[in-house]
Amino acid sequence: QVQLVESGGGLVQAGGSLRLSCAASGRMFSINDMGWSRQAPGKQRELVARIIKGGTTNYADSVKGRFTISRDNAKNTVYLQMNSLKPEDTAVYYCNADVYVLTGKQEVWGRGARVTVSS
Repeated sequence: QVQLVESGGGLVQAGGSLRLSCAASGRMFSINDMGWSRQAPGKQRELVARIIKGGTTNYADSVKGRFTISRDNAKNTVYLQMNSLKPEDTAVYYCNADVYVLTGKQEVWGRGARVTVSS
């Protein structure tokens, strides 16, 4: 099956930067949309950023101007560059992708990468 493997999480001080990566592997024909969501303890999961295959992006207002989503289609990988991090950004960040397999479209989620921003 298709899997998403995330990396790049960790602990960072406020004002610092982190870069998350998410690589898709497995038998698939193509990948359409890819994105990042996050969830803090006791809160609902929220969409952070989304990027389609052609490169068009969307961002949550809370991260606009600080985060940048990008993708490398040759590597089946999506990235999230996070700059000017704030304690409010502390959460588990989940990668997801819409992939096309033999039977049709599937939505796949990663297991999450923890990001902690200290003051």
